[in-house]
Amino acid sequence: MAAVMTPERLLGILRYTIVGTVRRDGPDLSARQFGVFLITYLEDGPHTVRGLAARLEVSKPAITRSLDRLAELGLAKRAPDPRDRRSVLVTRTRRGNDYLSDLRSYITAALKAKPGRDDTAAAA
Repeated sequence: MAAVMTPERLLGILRYTIVGTVRRDGPDLSARQFGVFLITYLEDGPHTVRGLAARLEVSKPAITRSLDRLAELGLAKRAPDPRDRRSVLVTRTRRGNDYLSDLRSYITAALKAKPGRDDTAAAA
């Protein structure tokens, strides 16, 4: 029988996933960076700075700072838009795909955990 997805259960899964990413030897992302990353990888593109800013309801400079960090970590890259050279497209990377795969693994493990148990222990 599947576990009921209550807000508490979903928060536990989120906690497990975030704790897992913090404990591993890899990048920590801010909430904004994480949002930009997830939109880029889970929503159909193309993605532009302007589009990401509108989607997250933040300024373009805030998106640019997030993209600077994601690019530094190899989780996203920028490329000129061939249709409009004034625009920049945000693209996925192999390392970003690997990071997304890790996130899926944490979520899968958290879903398999019994509700109510300390899910952060398994993230170690």
